[in-house]
Amino acid sequence: MSDESPLIRSLRAAVAAAPDDVPLRLHLAELLLQAGRDDEAVSEAAVALQHAPGDADARALMGRAMGLPQEPTTPPAPAAPDPRVPGAPRPAEDPRGREDFDWAAAEQEVGGIVPPRFVDGTETPLTVDGLGDDPDGADAWDVDAPGAVRLADVGGMQEVKDRLEAAFLAPMRNPELRKLYGKSLRGGLLLYGPPGCGKTFIARAVAGELGAGFLSISLSDILDMYIGASEKNVHDIFETARAQAPCVVFLDELDALGAKRSRSHHSGLRNVVNQLLTELDGIAADSNDGVFVLAATNVPWDVDIALRRPGRLDRTLLVLPPDATAREAILRYHLRDRPIEAVDLGKLVKATEDFSGADLAHVCETAAETALLDSARTGTVRMIDTRDLMGAARQIRPSTDPWFAAARNVATFANDGGMYDDLLAYLKRKRKL
Repeated sequence: MSDESPLIRSLRAAVAAAPDDVPLRLHLAELLLQAGRDDEAVSEAAVALQHAPGDADARALMGRAMGLPQEPTTPPAPAAPDPRVPGAPRPAEDPRGREDFDWAAAEQEVGGIVPPRFVDGTETPLTVDGLGDDPDGADAWDVDAPGAVRLADVGGMQEVKDRLEAAFLAPMRNPELRKLYGKSLRGGLLLYGPPGCGKTFIARAVAGELGAGFLSISLSDILDMYIGASEKNVHDIFETARAQAPCVVFLDELDALGAKRSRSHHSGLRNVVNQLLTELDGIAADSNDGVFVLAATNVPWDVDIALRRPGRLDRTLLVLPPDATAREAILRYHLRDRPIEAVDLGKLVKATEDFSGADLAHVCETAAETALLDSARTGTVRMIDTRDLMGAARQIRPSTDPWFAAARNVATFANDGGMYDDLLAYLKRKRKL
């Protein structure tokens, strides 16, 4: 806003960079209240209460911004004797019990800002086995509608896109050719590579290319303390996908969901893998048509070999750290809403080779923290520049290095069936062998 004071503008930028800092947000709310911007002060106080529901300062500021009667700050007068008990003092009146204040109206006023602390009790109650009273458990799984994210939205990584098109997408898009060559819609794709390199984003882009729903599943969604419940969850997930086909089922952290049964000491996990194998095969012929299974893992060597047999997750794709084009796109994305000036992206891209997408986000966050602290010390907001970003890049080591150190041994000495040929070629090209 053009009429804002420089201090308020500075505090807004600081709060945007550190949204969890409750005292900083309350300081901004106090200044807004002093400037007569009561509604904005209420909003900031409400966000502070979301982070710290019991904060007395936030509650007091919210009350002042809403014009509520304030409790006296002077010590209360001695309680008058209670006429019901001879010689006993009269109980002090609780200011929260005032009958002249409409608490229901106040609740409605901030209802769109502060979410309810507790549910209203209308949810389906759990039965004694913890599975709920809904006879159709598949309804509990929400499938995201076909999204707008496409492979064109993935910056760079052209080699990954080409492999996806050749090995997975082209047969799906051409039903006549698929019929001519006898290619079924069964089977899935396993994405593997260092952490933080965009495997989940690529899976969503594949769903967008296919115009399919997206159902993301992790270990915490499946495991249950009751015997047989975990296997039922796996079955319900695939039943939901079959009912809402075309649908992409994305199994995140497959090494946790489908760990090698020979190494698992917990019968529940072994049963989950067995159920997962059954669902991948399909209960009946062609029952999985229109269900596209994608999985991601950082450690494919820990995945049960049975999951990679033909008809299951029989294709693999190595997702490497973003190339120069992808790094530039990622950096632009994470700097888009931050105050920057004269940033030399080309220089920064060269300095961040082998950085994952998560590492690049960390670089931008660290540079923003540096500029924020300088602004707080000097009282003047300054922009993020190349020096801040290069300094952050020098402080951060690529998180992909430990992964390549472990993967090198596996690719060199345990490359059964040529599964890691792509990884070996990359290591030779980068002279990491």
